[in-house]
Amino acid sequence: MTEKSIIVVGDRVLVKPKTLTGKTKNGLYLPPGVQEKEIVLSGYAIKVGPGYPIPVAADSADEAWKSKEAKARYVPLQAKEGDLVIFLRNGSYEIDYNEELYYIVSQSSILLLERDETLFDKA
Repeated sequence: MTEKSIIVVGDRVLVKPKTLTGKTKNGLYLPPGVQEKEIVLSGYAIKVGPGYPIPVAADSADEAWKSKEAKARYVPLQAKEGDLVIFLRNGSYEIDYNEELYYIVSQSSILLLERDETLFDKA
């Protein structure tokens, strides 16, 4: 299975964490236990869910000309694939998929997005 076969649901974003060097700005190496207790993490958005579902209004009168199947509508998320995501660790779920670490983060736990617009240019 590959990342292409993953479907993210609702208001969630699949994030691949940035590789941690284990070193502080001053050059001190930190043990893994200290790094895991960080409150804020960052990584890249790999997959993005469709967004917040909008409830379908129920009509009291059934009209024959209306389509019986209601299509789901969503308020889209701000995050896009390829964005750098800075998020709260407490608001995310850590998963191991194909021996790689990922986080599933809800949009409400995302603090900041950094987007490189050139990633989305189709030249």
